[in-house]
Amino acid sequence: MVALHTIILMLIQAFVWILLAYCILSMLLGFGILDIRNRFFYSIFNTLAKIVEPVMVPIRSILPNTGGVDFAPMVVLLLIQFLVYPAVNRIFFMLATQSSF
Repeated sequence: MVALHTIILMLIQAFVWILLAYCILSMLLGFGILDIRNRFFYSIFNTLAKIVEPVMVPIRSILPNTGGVDFAPMVVLLLIQFLVYPAVNRIFFMLATQSSF
């Protein structure tokens, strides 16, 4: 049970790092530091986008349009920090205390 809890938390943490890498790479591409025509950076950006975009699209549809600033990654990070982590910990705590009887 503890191993499953650890694996789930590690997967969530991996998603957080992928989201941060996606944000940094999109800023570097947006400011022209990296070139999207480079196949290596394009493939990395495309792979990260396929992982991150399904989570951010529903949040973008809820958030108001703020021009060129995208607040969806920040909202996703806050949701993970304040909803997902406590929910996972509470569920596994309840399962651990229930199964001990």
